[in-house]
Formats: sequence, structure tokens, C-alpha cells
Amino acid sequence: MDAFAVSLGVGTSGQARDLRSRFRMAFHFGIFQSLMTLLGWLLGSTIANFINDFDHWVALALLSYVGVTMIRSGLNKTSDRITADPSRGRTLVMLCVATSLDALAVGLSMAMIHAPVVMPSLVIGLVCMTLSGIGLVTGTHLGEVFGKRMEVLGGIILIGIGLEIVASHLGLF
Repeated sequence: MDAFAVSLGVGTSGQARDLRSRFRMAFHFGIFQSLMTLLGWLLGSTIANFINDFDHWVALALLSYVGVTMIRSGLNKTSDRITADPSRGRTLVMLCVATSLDALAVGLSMAMIHAPVVMPSLVIGLVCMTLSGIGLVTGTHLGEVFGKRMEVLGGIILIGIGLEIVASHLGLF
């Protein structure tokens, strides 16, 4: 659901309008979710406590960075959209990592209870890819109807997701 919400926010920016960009972004979200689940399972319980100490702060920092960029772009009267294409390069990697850190924890949990991981990680990736694609399409349409206001809202949503991740790790929810 984090990847869906991020995709919705990114879709509002208007940067992922063509099918290739949408597919690339949704595909990478799905791949990262699957691979992080597998990686967590492979790492097992040896580093679970280490990762739990900071993963939520990394997610908050990455999502806030992209969110603030989107808000600034949305409030800027001269710019039509954010300058960094969120379906490529560093921005794509940051978004994928930020939304898949919890999948790493899921994989760690699965290793601790000796659960099989291959099929669940494939399902996680496919569901994530599908929901991300839906979020991108929906966000694009909302961005076309509501314009730059949706880009500001998308940035706020990204920051909110980061805050929710931190709050849940701190036991506030």
C-alpha cells in the first residue's frame, strides 16, 4: 500500500505519463518488494535488531526528500513539474528502497518462523506492481484534472507515509 500511495503521488506530478515510464516504475516497485523480502529471509534473524533501529528513519528521509521536491515544484509558478524523472535513476531507487524496507522486515520475520519465501515474495511483487500501476494511472488523471495542487498533495502524502512508518515503528499506532 505504501508503493500504491507513492505511485499515486508521483502520478500527480505528470512525469510518468507514457506507458513505458509507468511500467518501469511499477515494475521496479514490484521487483524491490520481492527482492527485499527474499533478502530479508536470506539474512535471517542475525541482523533483525540492527535494521529495526533505523529502517523507519531511512524511509522517512527518502520519502520526505521526494515529497518536499514535489511540494516545491507544485508551489513554483514557473515550473510545470518536478525536474527529476521519478521513473529513472536516483529518484526511482530512493522511492523503491523507501517503500520496500518493510518487505525486508517481512522476509526477516518469515525466516524466524521458518516459513517458505519464494511464492510469497513473488505474490508480494506482483501485487505491488499491479497496485503501483493503478496508482500511477489514477494519479496522472487526478493531476490532469486538478493540476499543480495535486502535486503538492502528492508531496504531502509522501511525507505522511514516511511519518506513518516512523510512528508505527515507535508504537504510536
